Amino acid sequence: MALEEKIKPSREKCEYTSCYCEENVWCLCEFFRREDAAQLEDMFIVFISNENRTVPLWRQTSGRGGQPVVWDYHVVLLQASSSSVVYDLDSELPFPCSLKRYSSDALRSERGIRPAYHRKFRVVPAHSFLLNFASDRSHMKNSDGSWKMPPPPLPPHTHYREPDEP
Repeated sequence: MALEEKIKPSREKCEYTSCYCEENVWCLCEFFRREDAAQLEDMFIVFISNENRTVPLWRQTSGRGGQPVVWDYHVVLLQASSSSVVYDLDSELPFPCSLKRYSSDALRSERGIRPAYHRKFRVVPAHSFLLNFASDRSHMKNSDGSWKMPPPPLPPHTHYREPDEP
């Protein structure tokens, strides 16, 4: 099935909470599981980080004046095919964006970037991510228990549940 024939969500219809990229991507995966589960076979979750938790990405909606945003980590959805695309709800690039354009405009070359900012990628099949993702959101809390950023309205993910499972 060509990309044009595949079901694609619009950015505006996606569940989104700023600074909760992994939960946003989980919701995207859940959309595809509900609407066209066969597409999950070609989808992968890409975790971008490094030992220093300092990874620059350009063309992010929270960026200013063409400068990169330095995240502790970032998570995107990759649909791998002959015309691979990236779904990144934090990007100002098209949604989805061709992998080629995302690589050149958001990731950019690491030449000229200090090694402390070099990125590492962990790639997980979307199906596995849906089944195994869990977060108590503790990494988003300050030492006094207050939120660094307001959490999504949905409860934290513990694991995937089948639609008829309590």
